[in-house]
Amino acid sequence: MTGYETIVVATDGSDCARAAGEHALELAATYDATLHALYVVDATDLGLTTPSEVEVEEIRDSLRARGQRAVDEVVETAADAGIDGVGEVRVGIPHEEILAYADAVGADLLVLGTHGRAGLRRYLLGSVAERVVRIADPPVLTVHEEC
Repeated sequence: MTGYETIVVATDGSDCARAAGEHALELAATYDATLHALYVVDATDLGLTTPSEVEVEEIRDSLRARGQRAVDEVVETAADAGIDGVGEVRVGIPHEEILAYADAVGADLLVLGTHGRAGLRRYLLGSVAERVVRIADPPVLTVHEEC
């Protein structure tokens, strides 16, 4: 392969995700690629302790709004740099949604930060980035940033 046409960057609006976004933006500029910013509301975290569906929907809406702000930031930064950008917010299991989205848009590269879960939860579940790296068909660039 001599370049990339479609790059997907997973974001959550954190400093670590911004570092991954910067790498994705540089690559998109270099290869004149379209940059897709994706935020996944983690469905496994929704409603575990909330008693009503109304509260669950309010939480989901709040997380979707936060996700929209995160992808809008990436898309706007891309536009300022003359890069075509697309943003999407999904609800589901993060690594599964990242892989499904990458497949749907024909991504040739995935870019992810290596932060996220820590401690026992990471040990038991594995990080999103680790799961994506193990399963993804296209190459995956992981960006480690001290956060």
